[in-house]
Order: sequence, then C-alpha cells, then structure tokens
Amino acid sequence: QVQLVESGGGLVQPGGSLRLSCAASGSGFSIYAMGWYRQAPGKQREMVAVITSSGSTNYADFVKGRFTISRDNAKNTVYLQMNSLKPEDTAVYYCNAYYSGSSWSRDYWGQGTQVTVSS
Repeated sequence: QVQLVESGGGLVQPGGSLRLSCAASGSGFSIYAMGWYRQAPGKQREMVAVITSSGSTNYADFVKGRFTISRDNAKNTVYLQMNSLKPEDTAVYYCNAYYSGSSWSRDYWGQGTQVTVSS
C-alpha cells in the first residue's frame, strides 16, 4: 500500500512559480512511475508530467519548457517545479504512483492540491 500526500499548492500571480511536492509512504517507492495530473473545473483530468522509475520524463505539450518533474527516491518524494504559470494552469493537481509488472499492478492517487493562477 502506498499513500501519497501532495503539498505546495496555492495562489500565485501569472508568470510566477510554485513547486509541488508529493510524499509517498509505504514501501517500494523507487519501482513506481510517478506522475502529476490536473483537473480544472468542468474538465477531465489530464496528464501533466510523468517520471519513470529509471528517471525518464514525459510532459504534456502545454507545460513543456515551463514545468519540470523530478524525484528523490531517498526521500520517497516527487516534485513538480512550475514556472511561468498561466491562468489556464489553474486546477487541482494530483500525484499518481503507478506500477505494472508481469504478475501485479498498482495505481495510487493523492488527494490533490489546489493551484490558482490569478492576478
């Protein structure tokens, strides 16, 4: 069992920065692919960025060049550095841990943290 707790959300002006953190409890953090997803009011949840267990990253086109995902396996934590924030980045941001192997798979979500970009 893995529990995920996000932090770092808040209100920021356009052009500003925030860093989200997702702390994982439980065992086996390093084997999970970790991702950040977001959901704006009235919209479906969408992928923002993913980092695999080996450190490979993938970003949605709308955040490329602005957001950076990273992980610290020693701290069981994944981060999302968000720069040059835009009002359209306003959403609840969720942390995800995913593993799929030959005999079992797991998919965990955090409770979300609100990010509001507004002047």
